[in-house]
Amino acid sequence: MEHLKGLEKILADIYEKTGAHAYLAPQGGEETAFTAEWNGEKRELYLAGSGPSAEREAKLVAYLLADRPQPSLNGKTEQMRAILSGEGGRLKAFSYLAGYGIADGPCFAIEVLPQRRIEDAYEHIERCLEGKDSAVCMDDERIAVVKFAEEGQSPYEFGQFVSQSLYEEAGVRARIGVGCEMPSFGDIAVSYSQAVSAIRMSDVLGDKGEVHSYREYLLVHMLSDIPKERIKECLDSFRIGGTEEVYRDEELIVTAEVFLESNLNLSETSRALFIHRNTLSYRLDKIERLTGLNIRKFPDAVTFRVITVLLKLIKD
Repeated sequence: MEHLKGLEKILADIYEKTGAHAYLAPQGGEETAFTAEWNGEKRELYLAGSGPSAEREAKLVAYLLADRPQPSLNGKTEQMRAILSGEGGRLKAFSYLAGYGIADGPCFAIEVLPQRRIEDAYEHIERCLEGKDSAVCMDDERIAVVKFAEEGQSPYEFGQFVSQSLYEEAGVRARIGVGCEMPSFGDIAVSYSQAVSAIRMSDVLGDKGEVHSYREYLLVHMLSDIPKERIKECLDSFRIGGTEEVYRDEELIVTAEVFLESNLNLSETSRALFIHRNTLSYRLDKIERLTGLNIRKFPDAVTFRVITVLLKLIKD
């Protein structure tokens, strides 16, 4: 009896999320009988309605029941790896939720690349998680974390929390990529792909720091699809001289990037670079002399950012 109650619960979950109304015994009226595998056994089930639409729904229910993950640690880990890698799509993700009794909801993924001691990092991250959240080692270098959204904490703030906690409590530094929040677990593979992409883009641009959000690379993502010849044409159209000279001067380009990351705040940039405010002003003046762009002003700062991104993309 308990066995059938478990099946009834899964069928109720399937009905709630897909609208396919299947049940254990005939209820009369217009319905479709079909066979499905449940925990290694063949069972006769029934579905409300008839015709091609009902037959498609019956196939969906049978697939979800047959693909239901087995309640074991290894099975759960392998299922999560497959889902994050995009295998099976939304159906696989839904099957995972149904199989482990997890309620759907907004969620996001992050990728963690510990510099060392990945086992210790993984154990520490697991201790930091609660409820529906989970972590899985994707390979010997990468840890994926799935976090169901909480009010008051953004994905980027969670990434910062993991980074700080790993360093302060486990003594492990890690680079972290943060994906965007998705409305449903069915899209979690998209968020994880974004997290992986955020780290890759930070490598391309040589960005400092340990936590990188996909959102901050929206511009880079858009520009990276442009052929390099077209990028060179765009750079020529700007007709701004001296930008490449700034790009080749590590001191100037680091100063400019930290200034942009500090929201054009002189005091914050000075503290971040450990330099006097007058020294910072001198460097910003030099950038303006070379390029004609006063990056203290927002429009010029945006133009400078676009140009430096384009330069990095054609040199990649």
